[in-house]
Amino acid sequence: MGECLRRACPCLESLWQRIFSDKKTRGEGGGGGVSGGSEGGGGGAGSSDSGGQVSSPAPALLPPKPPPEKATESGSIYTAVWPFEARHEDELSFQEGDLFSVISRNGDWWTARMIDKNGRVLNTGIVPNNYLARAESLKMQPWFFGIMNRFEAQSHLLAPGNEEGAFLIRHSEKDDVGYVLSVKTSSRVKHFKIHQAGESDFHVEHNYHFRSLIDLVEHYSTNSLISTGRLGSPCKRKKPNTPDLNHFTVDEWELPKEDFTLEEELGSGYFADVYRGRWKNHINVAIKIIKSDSEMNHREFQREVQILKSLRHRHLISLFAVCTASAPYYIITELMERGSLLQFLRGPEGQHQDIPSLIDMGAQVADGMSYLEEQNSIHRDLAARNVLVGGDYICKVADFGLARVIKEPFYITEDKKIPYKWSAPEAISHGKFSNKSDVWSFGVLLYEIITCGGIPYPALSNQEVYQQVTKGHRMPRPAKCPDSLYRIMLKCWSAEPEDRPNFKYLKVQLDSSYELE
Repeated sequence: MGECLRRACPCLESLWQRIFSDKKTRGEGGGGGVSGGSEGGGGGAGSSDSGGQVSSPAPALLPPKPPPEKATESGSIYTAVWPFEARHEDELSFQEGDLFSVISRNGDWWTARMIDKNGRVLNTGIVPNNYLARAESLKMQPWFFGIMNRFEAQSHLLAPGNEEGAFLIRHSEKDDVGYVLSVKTSSRVKHFKIHQAGESDFHVEHNYHFRSLIDLVEHYSTNSLISTGRLGSPCKRKKPNTPDLNHFTVDEWELPKEDFTLEEELGSGYFADVYRGRWKNHINVAIKIIKSDSEMNHREFQREVQILKSLRHRHLISLFAVCTASAPYYIITELMERGSLLQFLRGPEGQHQDIPSLIDMGAQVADGMSYLEEQNSIHRDLAARNVLVGGDYICKVADFGLARVIKEPFYITEDKKIPYKWSAPEAISHGKFSNKSDVWSFGVLLYEIITCGGIPYPALSNQEVYQQVTKGHRMPRPAKCPDSLYRIMLKCWSAEPEDRPNFKYLKVQLDSSYELE
């Protein structure tokens, strides 16, 4: 009986030990268990005394009702920064401010216990990790925005709802910059580097040092900051998107077309039509309908999609799912509200960007391409038309990887569709694609950016471009293009692939200026 109870309720082991050890000490022999078969065993339900009389059985001890389950105290406690509505039966819905104890971390989706303030477990399920922040961390401060580039900071602070003096602190994407204080003043944004010496010495002005960022913010909320005035309210936050439709589609990316609703067309090209759409009438997505499925090797397509699903970076478009049960194929990606970088640059917003912001866009693309380079993945069609801009002005590289299985059949059969003006000479003449041919294309993309959507080689036809480039002709420096940026472009257009820089170098070069006012 004792062993049965121990197995049934292991959580009450300490109670059983007290009960059974107490009975053992009262007995004269070591019966070892609850039932005693030997003489003098003191653990039986009814035992014989020296007179041979049988005593009444002792009342059974009932174990107390187990206390409510509590989360382990060793794990960190997380707080929900935004509300979330579950999209799968294994996921948890929650509100801003709910508390969690994380059980396991698996990529972008974590298994966690929702707990109350006393640590009692209310529910258990899967949650998106970018909706949570460590309860005791800097991330819980309303003004701390984590890793963010200059361009994103400006878009947040200049958005409706932010008054004069609105501010945020961010960690620059540039490796050597660290924390930056970004402040809205009039109709522009100023950026101040926060110098840090050790764990507890922060300053913007040399005369004022603070033990923490919190102390720094409190000081400048009541005292003026270098020709800017006092800090006002923290910048309004924007709810992030999840990196997948739900946690299930991380590994199961083949979904039925019936799950998706097509809305307005966003664009049309040689290879695909792109629509705004919704998944299960719940999540906004972009739906690319492939025109060339008759030309594709279906097995190669599936293999390429599997590789692309594993590529995750803040400057790459997230591939959510594919629909390949019947033609035409669908490719489902995150929706970027501001469309292609080319459309953005040619529109009114693009025309009013300053040089630092334009260069920042190039740095974002270089960052995404540097990651592809590290993963030994080649884009093959890098151009402003294949970079997308989000609602928060973040730039993400699109159409990477799939160029080989979707576009090359067209390039082979219809020569006029080869993007001559963006292609490296060796890619045109011998079909040699590499990360270095992508670097050549990146140089042309920088030209598109600095000219706000200008057409490369504007006076030349496709065939003339190839002929001129192979003879050593390069585009002249555009108006308003800094000399340093033009030198980077010329390096990208080196005739020999091995003489061109890699994307990691390009990112560092583009990061080396224009972060701060």
